[in-house]
Amino acid sequence: MAADFNHIDVQYDGEIATITLNRPNAHNALNAEMVSEACRAFDATDADDGIKAVIVTGAGEKAFSAGADLSSGAEIFQERRAPGPVNDAAQQNDVSLDLGGVLTLRIFESVKPVIAAINGVAVGLGATLTLPMDCRIASTSARFGFVFCRRGIVPDGASSWFLPRLVGVPAALDLIFTGRLIDVSEAEGLGLVSEIAAPADLMEKARARAQSYIESSSPVSVSMSRRLVWDMLAASHPAQAHLAESRALTSRSRSMDVVEGVNSFLEKRRAEFTDKPSEHLPELSFRTDR
Repeated sequence: MAADFNHIDVQYDGEIATITLNRPNAHNALNAEMVSEACRAFDATDADDGIKAVIVTGAGEKAFSAGADLSSGAEIFQERRAPGPVNDAAQQNDVSLDLGGVLTLRIFESVKPVIAAINGVAVGLGATLTLPMDCRIASTSARFGFVFCRRGIVPDGASSWFLPRLVGVPAALDLIFTGRLIDVSEAEGLGLVSEIAAPADLMEKARARAQSYIESSSPVSVSMSRRLVWDMLAASHPAQAHLAESRALTSRSRSMDVVEGVNSFLEKRRAEFTDKPSEHLPELSFRTDR
């Protein structure tokens, strides 16, 4: 699969896929082709039942991603629009959806858990693309910057939805208004980063975290739980979560995985789950806007 890509690299290591933003000479800045390739990579990992978790990192030692590729000047903010209009709302308002949001929403919809291994500077879209990932592990050399107002634009990548939910509204607005760079210690204090690692240990820690997510858990249950937690961030009342969880529990209670989960517990052995996301993930939406 890696041979199909020019700006990213994809490697499989057992049940874990690693997607690497691979433009180190441009500090892994994102252009339209890289975004398209990354979306295709997530399509592939979703479709492959042998892959149970995904890690995203950047090539080189200096940058995870410097954000949108500014080498063409201000025109990038027109060029990075996705072909649109994409949906009824966009069509009615004559809006083409920004390319950053196309990528972050694709990550948001991932069937598999996604871990960011942030190896260096992450600014602009390079920072916002990590927000829909389930865990952010950062190198001690990492820096984060939501620099949009300093470029005369506004946040992209649906970060006005993601960032306040991760760090709170006052902190999100401070990061956006000032556009200042923050180090990993401050990012960890804000809840933006889950774990800090020495540069040499970053990928090992990311793989260990991925393994901990998948080694003892049903892949279908993990996928459904991921969807529940993210989707319920938009719920207006806990009763909506109660209903969504009840629907999910009803679906899972009829599965072979629940039989194996209970039997393995009673027999004091490790569970061997056989349900596959490609075959057994139900057509359930927990979104409150549908």
